[in-house]
Amino acid sequence: MLAVLYACTPSARLPDSELVESSKAVRRWARVLKTYVDDCGRVNFAGLASDPADLYSYVNYIARVSPDSQPGQFPDRPARLAYYINSYNALSMCNVLESGIPDSLAGFQKIRFFLLRRFTIGGKPMSLYTYENKIIRSEGEERVHFALNCMSVSCPRLPRFPFTANQLDDQLNQATFEFFNAPRNLQLDHDRKIVHVSEILRFYEEDFLARNSSLIGYINKYHLERIPQNYKVAFIKYDWTVNRQ
Repeated sequence: MLAVLYACTPSARLPDSELVESSKAVRRWARVLKTYVDDCGRVNFAGLASDPADLYSYVNYIARVSPDSQPGQFPDRPARLAYYINSYNALSMCNVLESGIPDSLAGFQKIRFFLLRRFTIGGKPMSLYTYENKIIRSEGEERVHFALNCMSVSCPRLPRFPFTANQLDDQLNQATFEFFNAPRNLQLDHDRKIVHVSEILRFYEEDFLARNSSLIGYINKYHLERIPQNYKVAFIKYDWTVNRQ
């Protein structure tokens, strides 16, 4: 079974002597972001592949610790969500390395990337698809879709710093505002009364409509120019090209 072949923690695990506690693990993730991510959110995967120790140290921490395995370390929703976003992004970055730094995640590569390869999270093996859809989305915070990053060109911009519990609301608001005001994610055609917006809103439409009557109503919370409710919504085709420097 193909699923069994990928049901493992990344092959480049560090020895147990290199396992670190939470604050040090997050500092290592912060160092990865600062060193290998540029201001546009593109990753220097070639450089990272030559020195992945900090990334794999954080991945090993994720393998041992999660809100499920050690709930005392994550006393509230912001603490859980910050962990989920950071860990998802780190595992996606690791997944690109484990996949041989492909040019794109389209086609069968997408199935392999999101469904077949599994990572250990708090002692439990799971795919990125399961992690996002069964664990992260269950928190009911739709703004995570502008923070989670699968390392593709059409993903939200990957910031050069981790998400933190005490700043999470501001960080999510900033990420959402930035997303909707970037021309690559949203374009208005006033002549035809159409708003072209990222397919992320189609992929997770039910999350955005959970507390809003329409997608345009949701967008208007963050977009600088108010969009009339009678505009039609069209979706910009998702670009699965790996977002590397």
